Amino acid sequence: MRLPFLALTLAGVCWALGFPLGKLALGEMSAPHLILLRFVVAALVALPFAVRTPEARRLFRSPAVLAAGALYGLAFIVQFEGLARTTVALSALLVGLMPALIATLAFVMREPVSRTSWAGVAAATVGAVVIAGKPGASGSPLGVALCLAALLLFLAWLVVVRRAPKEAPPLAVTAVSIVVAMIAVAPVAFVLHGPPNLMLPPATWAGIAGQGVLATVIATAAWQWGSVRVSSASAGVFINIEPLLGAMLGVGLFGDPLTLALALGGLLIVGGSVVVVLGERGTTAPDLKDPPPTPA
Repeated sequence: MRLPFLALTLAGVCWALGFPLGKLALGEMSAPHLILLRFVVAALVALPFAVRTPEARRLFRSPAVLAAGALYGLAFIVQFEGLARTTVALSALLVGLMPALIATLAFVMREPVSRTSWAGVAAATVGAVVIAGKPGASGSPLGVALCLAALLLFLAWLVVVRRAPKEAPPLAVTAVSIVVAMIAVAPVAFVLHGPPNLMLPPATWAGIAGQGVLATVIATAAWQWGSVRVSSASAGVFINIEPLLGAMLGVGLFGDPLTLALALGGLLIVGGSVVVVLGERGTTAPDLKDPPPTPA
């Protein structure tokens, strides 16, 4: 049983690295260009898995997979437009809202949500309000709003990707979604900012490559392998590695200000999300509440 937990830990760490790597690259380019290059790198790694079998190739004709890929790419653009206007720590902590959003979506779709989970949803929501109401030196209200809007897009992606053909291998769905996301992001980046500048410093390319390989391909593959081998409640706890480690890296490496509002709001978000996940131990219909990849 240790290997699945190691895989989930690897996924959380790789997703957390996406924020500092992205912030590093944003110093040299716009968010749409960064996301485009990130997905180019990721697509080069994922393409063999997207075309290896007839079942995988048929996914390029699946409306659900095509829509999921487009949502995936758009969500990243919005999230990193927010990151460009906030700190690494603030953007990472807001990702901790995902379990609360998933529980709320489960309720809307008439799936059982425990009272304990609702308490966690309330705590995480209050935490987000605390951060959004007083971001201070951590970022602008627009940056916070964009980060929150990205989470809603990731939630929509979760709903759509669940409608992918069930017979397709999960890794193939991920690989095809990455390729489609790259195709969807390209026209947005070119219309907004023209062709990307490829004459970038080595450190910037390292950030882009790290995002594409670590925070996109390896993180998703490790999560999918590990999450199906443990309970959804156990897997969900590992989501919190991303906001916690991301915030620590932001404060430690980028000198992000750790204000009282950010610390209190972050504590409520992370603590609330743990309560949400643990509260699902006694519920049924785990498919929706299986915590999805929470990209960064």
